[in-house]
Amino acid sequence: MSKYEKSCLIRGDGGRAIRGILDRIGDKWTLLVVATLDGPPLRFSELQTRIPGISQRMLTRTVRNLERDGLVSRTVYAEVPPRVEYELTATGRTLIEPAVALAEWAVDHNPEIEQNQSAYDARSE
Repeated sequence: MSKYEKSCLIRGDGGRAIRGILDRIGDKWTLLVVATLDGPPLRFSELQTRIPGISQRMLTRTVRNLERDGLVSRTVYAEVPPRVEYELTATGRTLIEPAVALAEWAVDHNPEIEQNQSAYDARSE
């Protein structure tokens, strides 16, 4: 028996917690936002500049979801014009190590995966 066989049943929720978290962090932008915030606080425009291809709408949506989850904090400064900064919370920082490990795994294995996909597709034609 695998040591992970019952991991989805640990909390007795049939895997809902795991699926919910993976749905959140496994989307197109979340891990990029988290990785970009690994450092000093950033303003929205700085964050958007550092993540090529993300729209203002998607960045807004992503940071709001991360803030709701308690992974990102948003600080508003009473200045004119108002200044808003985003940074990882203590919980958000704990996501960096597994995210980097997953990213490294993806980079290391992507050539093999692409070869396997091509071979599979060639057999399926």
